Amino acid sequence: MPTFTLALKDLRLLFRDARSGVILLVMPLLFVAVLGMSVGEGFGQKPDDRLRISVVDLDEGLPAYSAYPSKKWSAIVIDDLASTADIRIEIIPNRAEAESLIRQGKRAAVLVFEPQFSREMQRCSFLSKPESLNPLFANGIHVEKLGMTVLTDPTQQAAASIIEQVAQVTLLRVVIPWMIGKAFEKVGDDEFMDLMAKDSNLMKTAFNFISKKKLGDEVKKGIVNLFSNYNFTAKTWAGLTKSEEKTLTDQNRTTYKSEPTGLLKRGAARYKILVPSYTVMFAFFLVLTVGWLFVAERRQGTLVRLRAAPLTRGEILLGKFIPCLLLSLFQGIFLLAAGNVLFGMSWGPEPLWLLAVAASTSLAAMGLAMLVAGLAKTEPQVAVYGALLVLVLAGLSGSLMPRELMPENMRQFSYITPHAWALDAYSQLLAKDNQAPEIAIVAQSCGVLIAFGLGFLALAWGLIRLD
Repeated sequence: MPTFTLALKDLRLLFRDARSGVILLVMPLLFVAVLGMSVGEGFGQKPDDRLRISVVDLDEGLPAYSAYPSKKWSAIVIDDLASTADIRIEIIPNRAEAESLIRQGKRAAVLVFEPQFSREMQRCSFLSKPESLNPLFANGIHVEKLGMTVLTDPTQQAAASIIEQVAQVTLLRVVIPWMIGKAFEKVGDDEFMDLMAKDSNLMKTAFNFISKKKLGDEVKKGIVNLFSNYNFTAKTWAGLTKSEEKTLTDQNRTTYKSEPTGLLKRGAARYKILVPSYTVMFAFFLVLTVGWLFVAERRQGTLVRLRAAPLTRGEILLGKFIPCLLLSLFQGIFLLAAGNVLFGMSWGPEPLWLLAVAASTSLAAMGLAMLVAGLAKTEPQVAVYGALLVLVLAGLSGSLMPRELMPENMRQFSYITPHAWALDAYSQLLAKDNQAPEIAIVAQSCGVLIAFGLGFLALAWGLIRLD
């Protein structure tokens, strides 16, 4: 009971200095707001060396009774692009968004699969028939004939040309096998044999001794044997060239998300990095407040009078520790709530775990604060020790710079700080889009933070003097 009485007294003292309390809450929000407005949509992401191909898929596909292919032709082209090394596919939801990106110079080129793309692809053929379509011309594939539009930014012609050439290569890999496969199916059928016999008396004579079908089969077999390195019945590039099929993966496919509007860019992904980073950093900023509180009480003789009271050393230190811990916990919860309300930051699928991370971070921060209070004897010492710890630990841990941008060896070294463990936990809970967080990692981080806090408190126990 004396411990809680002492804690209640210190809480009243802390709340009397309302201006300092407001600063502790408002300052991190200002940092987050300013940085959120200043940095771009790629903040916190490592540069990607892969070529980005942006596409808009408006293709309506084929009727359900179509024998081949089993999916839209646009999907086949996108699969081929996505399976190409060093290429990353970005799916843009609609043409208006693509045109806006082109106008703003944010994309050099965008491939648009028009609604008729599958229907036009299905017509592609080497055969001379009214319903056939030959998209080949001197420079490759005539994309407009296929129902593909290439939106380009005239100020980025070089980059746009690269994207167009990549599209040409992929379309050749898709169109040529399809056209060859369809043509080879005609070899040996009645129409083909009649066409061959039209100007050949020898062929006409051969029909008197052997059926068209059998002769056609022999012609087809001869072509297969002559070009044994190829499979003309296949309709894919890998099948035609008898090479290994490329492995399809979704790892290099992303869906474009438009940049949020408004001054604060509410809902932007950057807030999933900024809010936790500054929540953690300013939790340890309270080291200065706790240090000054102890030094002031020591100078005023309050601690000496408490020693004269019927209180044990443990009760006094616990009475000082509890209000500081509650203040830190309140600050953490307030900043996470403000991140949701002001900046549109989602709390993720496991919001209750955020409380566990905030509580364990507060324990580690206040344990360090008690240690600084034991080391520092004067206000200048508190300022020097506290500021040095706050800035150095924030820099090492990735609170000032996204951890994803740090070199791997530096990321590993950062785990000597409690901040890094807290940021790992927040990253699991907040930064993963549409993925369940690894609760084991979050729980491990909380455990390490608690260990940090208890370790700091153990050191502080032997260093804090109450006289």
